[in-house]
Amino acid sequence: MTPLPADAALHRKGLLITAFGGLMLTADIPLIRLSDGDAWSVLAVRSAFTFVSAMLVWSLIRLVTGQKTPMVPGLPGLAVTALYGVSSITFMLAVFNTTTANLVFMLAFNPMFSALLSWAFLKERPRPQTFLAMAVMIAGVSLIVAEGIAAGNMWGDLAAFASSFILASAITISRKAGTDMGFAPLFATFVPALIGLAMAGGPASITLAEPGWLALNGLVIIPVAFWCLATGPKYVSGPEVAMFYLLETILAPVWIWMIFAEVPSRGALAGGAIMITALVAHSLWQMGESRRAARSNLPRHPA
Repeated sequence: MTPLPADAALHRKGLLITAFGGLMLTADIPLIRLSDGDAWSVLAVRSAFTFVSAMLVWSLIRLVTGQKTPMVPGLPGLAVTALYGVSSITFMLAVFNTTTANLVFMLAFNPMFSALLSWAFLKERPRPQTFLAMAVMIAGVSLIVAEGIAAGNMWGDLAAFASSFILASAITISRKAGTDMGFAPLFATFVPALIGLAMAGGPASITLAEPGWLALNGLVIIPVAFWCLATGPKYVSGPEVAMFYLLETILAPVWIWMIFAEVPSRGALAGGAIMITALVAHSLWQMGESRRAARSNLPRHPA
């Protein structure tokens, strides 16, 4: 089998890393629901577990490899860390203050924001196929929320909208920097943990019926998901990374259905099917581009 050229191989690597991160992130909302706590308690405990996990892994890497991987790589890393920290707070507020349908609708703007920010600041004009995939995905989300968008809380909707824009901004800065930002969103959880703890009224006021689910979420799921999603912009464009965040929109309702027996509406099922089709089609197109690039770079024998 002919090896891919370096750029195509790195792009495929980025797609695989980002897809895995997006898939892991789909477990976040179900695990939050399973913990059965209030918003500030969940924010404090989830963020604290994530920060502890990040510190342990970072220390282990330094101990085993001897590599002095920076926690926050320079000013871009500081900006990305701050953005992820704020998005943790706005996302949690949205989870507890608006409907799931409204939340996923607002988060679906992430690819659009990423495409526009990348176009404006990185001069990465998205290809027509990417614009088409984004348009189809947003149309699919529109079907999901058609039956319940009017029922949301305004502040929860604004928090969800803010989360979408903030994540897109973090992706764009990571893409611009071109450095490894894998630990940035994980160390960013330190501040949300403190804010959640303060708002909850201190450790004695933490209210969680099933904290074990948040331990799984914070120690394993969130660190793996956000490390992958923060590493992706090093290899692939911002809009491509943002599209894999939409896996949560597609699959989280399925997990909620399986765990809590909340049957999705017909609109949700139809919208999810449209989004999955668009995402798979776009990924296959990207793979095809990689193969074509590989063939075009093969050495040619003289006729």
